[in-house]
Amino acid sequence: MKGFKDFIMRGNLVELAVAFIVGAAFATVVKAFTDMLLEIIGKAGGAPKFDDWVVLGLTKVGPFLSALVAFLLVSFVVYFFVVKPYEMARRRFVRQEEDAAPAEDVQVLKEIRDLLAGRQTV
Repeated sequence: MKGFKDFIMRGNLVELAVAFIVGAAFATVVKAFTDMLLEIIGKAGGAPKFDDWVVLGLTKVGPFLSALVAFLLVSFVVYFFVVKPYEMARRRFVRQEEDAAPAEDVQVLKEIRDLLAGRQTV
């Protein structure tokens, strides 16, 4: 059971799962919500379709704004509903090695320091 817990709490597995979830499960929901939100913003701004907004008569900004809002929504959902709960669970269930012995080079340096401190000067 400990091996399974270590496998599940491994960071790479969670990162891959988050990437898959973002790409597969949230894509359609976020797209629908984004389309609805952008339509409301477009109507409030006087444009019947938000995708037809043009900046200085040069280029359409609607597709960029749609992608930006979708990115921000996905990031918000992933951070607050996946990453934060994962970090809290990891802090709660994964023990930190507080009693870990110091590294070998640190131990050698401490021995040298103690030997130098015990040496008498002439």
